[in-house]
Order: sequence, then structure tokens, then C-alpha cells
Amino acid sequence: MSKGRRVAPYKKKVVDDFANLLLKYPIIGALNMESMPSPQLNVMRKQLRTKVELRMTKRRLMKLAIEKIKDKKPGIEKIEPYLKGMPALLFTSENPFTLFKTIKKSKSKAPAKAGQIAPMDILVKAGPTSFMPGPIIGELGALGIKAGVEGGKISIKEDTVLVHEGKVISDKAASMMLRLNIEPMEVGLDLVAVFENGVIYAKDVLDIDEVVFNKKLMKACSSAL
Repeated sequence: MSKGRRVAPYKKKVVDDFANLLLKYPIIGALNMESMPSPQLNVMRKQLRTKVELRMTKRRLMKLAIEKIKDKKPGIEKIEPYLKGMPALLFTSENPFTLFKTIKKSKSKAPAKAGQIAPMDILVKAGPTSFMPGPIIGELGALGIKAGVEGGKISIKEDTVLVHEGKVISDKAASMMLRLNIEPMEVGLDLVAVFENGVIYAKDVLDIDEVVFNKKLMKACSSAL
């Protein structure tokens, strides 16, 4: 910002509001709202409104609010690298791991769109389809999917990875997934990281497999005994 340039009053208010929320709540979550449809966002707000406050604004204003209160809340600036995509901040008193679990459970499956990044290896499983023999066999073949005719219907011969994790989903791949009723995407809040008492918990730390964790705990107890 150049010297002498005045900051709009509404921007000052936004910064002040965010600064107050950062000080008020012990748990701060960084969200990426990119590709989050408005209807689903409204549903999530209603589901979580008794537990969290969810606010969005420009990344620059968030950083100004963090800068303003960082001396009063040591370590809060550690959350800045996690303000990605279309960032939002979540304010709560909920346990970070409980919060992540609640948000994860609320997600729903959705079809893939061309240009999106595959969140995992997208698999087309072997087996019968509802398609009658026709040009679709060639379309499947063009995507590397082996198919033939069995019992008057097209059948996929073997499991095939249509799009590998991290790769861009093509228009043809997205169209074929829609026809095969494959919904590889998840719609919901993307909780990237959580700040608590000067510590940052990234998504990979928050995402605990409870079944695996309980098995490890039981094994540890058994070994101790």
C-alpha cells in the first residue's frame, strides 16, 4: 500500500472483526473454499453454526488481522501458509480432531468435472454395465478400458485406473465417469490446518483412522502387560 493511500473504512472493520475473532477463540481453522458450491456451503453453515463461526474475506485482509494480534496470540502467524485457494477462517472452541471428524463425515460424493484434479486413483471396476453394444466400446477403449459384449450388454474386462491421483481429469474421462455413475469427488469443507496453543495441526495429522489407531492402542497395551 503506497504512502498516503487511505484504507476504506469497511476494510478496517473487516480486519478488526477478524482480529477480535482470532483473539476470542482458542481454535482457528484454515479452510480452502475453492470449488465449494453455494448450496452445500449454506447447508454446512447451518450444521455447524452452534459449534463454529465461519468467515471469508480476501487473503490480504486476513493476514493484516493476523499481523495485528500476533503479539497477543504467539504463533498465530504459522497459519498463514495454509490460507490457500479461496481461503476462509473457522473459529471455534471444539477439539481440533473432533472438528475434523465432524467436517469429514458431512462431506458428500459428487461427479468429477473436466479440469479438476483427481483426489485419488480413479478406478473403473471390472464387471457388467447397463450399456447396449455400440460405439461406447470404442470410447472405453480410447480411455484404456478393455470392454466386450457379454449377455447382450457391454462388460468391462478388468479393473482399470482411469485417472491417476494428482492428474487433471479430461473432458472425455469426466463424461465417461458420469455415464458409469462414478463419483470420485467429495463436496464439503476442506479443513487444511488448525491452530491451537501455538501449534499447527495439518490435515494429514488431523485425519486419524480410528480403527487403525485403536488397534495400535490395543497392541501397545498388550505389549505393556
